[in-house]
Amino acid sequence: MPSSQAGASARHDVVTWGASADQMGQGTADRGYRLVVHTSAAGSGLRVRLSNAFGDRPLTLDSVYAGLQSQGAALEPGSNKRLTFDGARTVTVPAGATAWSDPLPGSLPAGSNLVVSLHSPDAAGPATGHWMAMQTSYATQGDHTAEESAANWTETTGSWWYLDSVSVRPKNPDTGAVVALGDSITDGWASTSDQNRRWPDYLARRLQKADTAVKGVADEGISGNKVLADGAGQAALNRLDRDVLSQPGVRTVFLFEGVNDIKAHTGVTAADLIAGYQEVVRRAHAAGKCVVASTVGPFEGWSEWDPAGEAVRQQVNQYIRTSGAFDGIADFDRILRSPYDQARMLPFLDGGDHIHPNDKGMQAMADSVDLASLDCDH
Repeated sequence: MPSSQAGASARHDVVTWGASADQMGQGTADRGYRLVVHTSAAGSGLRVRLSNAFGDRPLTLDSVYAGLQSQGAALEPGSNKRLTFDGARTVTVPAGATAWSDPLPGSLPAGSNLVVSLHSPDAAGPATGHWMAMQTSYATQGDHTAEESAANWTETTGSWWYLDSVSVRPKNPDTGAVVALGDSITDGWASTSDQNRRWPDYLARRLQKADTAVKGVADEGISGNKVLADGAGQAALNRLDRDVLSQPGVRTVFLFEGVNDIKAHTGVTAADLIAGYQEVVRRAHAAGKCVVASTVGPFEGWSEWDPAGEAVRQQVNQYIRTSGAFDGIADFDRILRSPYDQARMLPFLDGGDHIHPNDKGMQAMADSVDLASLDCDH
């Protein structure tokens, strides 16, 4: 049977990496994946969460390992360790469910390039994973999960498959995490691949150096995602429980989403989007979490921009800044916008399409976050 979420929570575990689950096309039998993920918080007792959230049948994984990246698909010698699930090497995850591994002995430093290798003998039907990883991972036919060499891992993939969370048990039991709920900007589009330059990555590096109890960061962005409507991934309201509130050790939800609702020309009003934000706050508060929200960034120059959408964005941002509905706010709009045209992104920070920030924009956003606002009690 899959390990329980309750087990993770009881150990004071904290999420050190996360990625939103979505449907990924069809699973392939006898397929192996070597998935490279960049952690945030340090700790011992590493656990991984495998997801079959979008599967229509049980998913069996008969070999799962975790190690540290040396270079490419090669692992640091001696680092690759087998993960078990309630003591067993094989786990079958029911359709729509997730499963936590048992804790792995040993400690994991902050900011590690962790490599999770997994193999399914009979995967079929809709696969679950995260499409836009902005990170090169590896694939192979057959079970080569135990190997530390890259020799058999000759295929590459830009997605994460069947893995949606990694947790550790920090030395300090007061350590917590922040989860970034967002769209392609949070997912890192227009940042440099394989360099961990998404804004949540820059935030994680700030938190590691800061005198704060919040050390874990999970990036739950999905490219194209909306607050209110399913499409590119389930709507934020429909994935809040699985992608955010179920993560271990979460203290704060960082809400930065809404531009896709606005620019889609579906008639979404400021009142509609505000009502969506209010539901996120209500549900997060009910779960004992704080909510920090950011203003929606500028996007004039993007093909879907129009004055009507800009008016909605301004109304929404006014609400975020002045309503007092949130436990804290960040003002990414103020950071990103040009002082000469406040509907446009500052060219220095623009990734080139006038809606997605480049690496410098990502860093500027993260640098603007009040770290104290992430460490609140509710």
